[in-house]
Formats: sequence, C-alpha cells, structure tokens
Amino acid sequence: MSLLATRGLTRFFGGLRAVGDVDFDLPAGQIRAIIGPNGAGKTTFVSLVCGRIAPSEGRILFEDRDITSLPPYRRVAMGIAYTFQITSIFGNLTVYENVALAVQNALQRDHDAFFRIDAREMDRRCEEALDRVGLPDRADTKAATLPYGHQRLLEVAMGLALSPKLLILDEPTQGLSDHEIEGFCTLIRAIAEQATILLIEHNMDVVMELAERITVFNNGTILSEGSPAEIRADVQVQKAYLGG
Repeated sequence: MSLLATRGLTRFFGGLRAVGDVDFDLPAGQIRAIIGPNGAGKTTFVSLVCGRIAPSEGRILFEDRDITSLPPYRRVAMGIAYTFQITSIFGNLTVYENVALAVQNALQRDHDAFFRIDAREMDRRCEEALDRVGLPDRADTKAATLPYGHQRLLEVAMGLALSPKLLILDEPTQGLSDHEIEGFCTLIRAIAEQATILLIEHNMDVVMELAERITVFNNGTILSEGSPAEIRADVQVQKAYLGG
C-alpha cells in the first residue's frame, strides 16, 4: 500500500498546464527524490499534495484516504509536514518559539482545544528537534537573524516537531555549506527510520546519495522513475536534465 498516491493529478494556471495527469505512488518508509529542470512542475506538484493549491483535476490519497479537498492544516494533522523553497519561519519569534508552535500542534492533534500542554514535554520535544538539526545553541536567537542556511535547518526542525508520517522537503540544502550538507544527509537517514521522506533537490550529489528511488519531472509530467543507477543511465533524463 502506498502512503501517498496521486491519480490523474492536474493543475492549470490559465492556459498553462503546470502539472498534467500525474499518477504517483510513494511507499511508506522510502526516501524518494523528485528532480527535473526549472519549470518542470516539481514545486507545483508538492504544493498540490500539501494543499497550498487545489488541483484542476485528479485525486490525492494519503493512507488510502482521499484528501484532495482537505485544507493544509487537516493534512498536517494527518501527518504531512513540509518545508518550501522560500523559508516560512516566524522571523520575530525565537528559534525555540518557532519549534514550540509545531510541538503545540503535534501535542494537540488528538485532543480538544482545552487540552493542557505539559511544559516539560514541550521543552523535551523542542530540545530534541533542535538537537537533531544542530541548532541547540541558537534556541534564544531571533529567527530572522539566523543565516539563511540555519533558517532552512530551523524549518526542518519545525517539521520534525510535528512527528510526521511524511516529511516533504523542497530544496532543503539551498544555502547550506558543504559541511552542513554532510550533516543534513546524516540527519535525513536518521529521520527515515521513523518517517517517509519526499525530497525535491537540485544537488545531484545529495539526490544520488540519499534517494532509494527517483522521480523525474519534465513539462509537468513524470518523465522517468527508477533507482539512482537507472536514472543516471536513462538517456531521456540525460537529455532533459542531466546534460548528457
């Protein structure tokens, strides 16, 4: 059974077809990478999955439940966490406060609005999330003052704090140093022991190192799917994206 699936997923912007008739299946426990040239429809596809935009046609299934019409917050409550190409942190809050908002969401997921959150559990979860991304010493720092790469890591921490079943990361290594990218790869492998990962990434070294399977988008449709070795050897992919 697929954790996430789409059937005939399509999105038009005026007369432009950004995503066209996409059938996609992501099994639980997999690290999947989505690659493709700029304008291929990758971020639009993820935005459809997350509920930021509505499809023109087609269906989205999560754990065999049709979530096509659900708003983003309902999808988050079901276990879908995501970060986007453009950072979406709360700059006027501290690093700790940003993560605490995500922890609060996770703790209240199965309770009513009057559920009393245990402060010690809040602290424990926040500290754990910040430790995992290497930002424990920045807890009291205003998020807006962080270097861009650290803001990206804060977004990952916020995603982790939601205890997701599916973590979607859009260009997560953008702005990271080589050393930070190495640490990020180690982090993703650890996260994958507990959650499914869907990764949009232009850094092909990262993709080839992390992904168990790769989906290649081009012109809003799936051009090819396969293992890293199969994608590297695919002539269509070489022409469309890898420059072969």
